[in-house]
Amino acid sequence: MIRDTESNGIYQIRVGGHLGAQWADWFEGLTVTLEDNGDTLLTGSVKDQATLHGLIKKVRDLGMPLISVTRMKSNQE
Repeated sequence: MIRDTESNGIYQIRVGGHLGAQWADWFEGLTVTLEDNGDTLLTGSVKDQATLHGLIKKVRDLGMPLISVTRMKSNQE
């Protein structure tokens, strides 16, 4: 379970398949990186758990396979 104090941070969401550039705005300012292996990385700041769940729901709505969600360590940790 993610506690509220742990959900605020930088996240990397990996999905299977390449996401077109037109979807970048839909993912609320996350950086969209197309990987050579065919995956897409969505990376950026997520303010709370509700926002994180909303982003995961958007991946689901696109029908793309969710591969992983990783909270990145910041320099402050």
